[in-house]
Amino acid sequence: QVQLVESGGGLVQAGESLTLSCVGSGLGLGDSAIGWFRQAPGKAREGIGCVRHTDDDVWYGDYVKGRFTVTRDNDRNSVTLRMNALHPEDAATYYCAVSGTPSPPCTIVGATHLPMYFEVWGQGTTVTVSA
Repeated sequence: QVQLVESGGGLVQAGESLTLSCVGSGLGLGDSAIGWFRQAPGKAREGIGCVRHTDDDVWYGDYVKGRFTVTRDNDRNSVTLRMNALHPEDAATYYCAVSGTPSPPCTIVGATHLPMYFEVWGQGTTVTVSA
């Protein structure tokens, strides 16, 4: 069974850091294009980071660029999302996802239709940031 499980969410204060983890089973994350997304209540799901299998470059949304980092850990079949300098507006449920294509359009990581390229999703982990 193909499954993604996110963990690491929680409550932090503005300016603090948090690291989310996404562990895969039934598939090799090192052989896949991976996306991190988030969704706040009442808002559309938006892309945070996107890494293609073909070149391993990571693309970030402008709203997190310089603060968030996506890293693969192939030994653990996982992908982490390191989030620094968190803002209250970063509060959301965060999801990792695997694309059905090795080269999804990561250059448009902020596009509302990018989630359509991702087929396998985790259950999400919630991040709350207090002011």
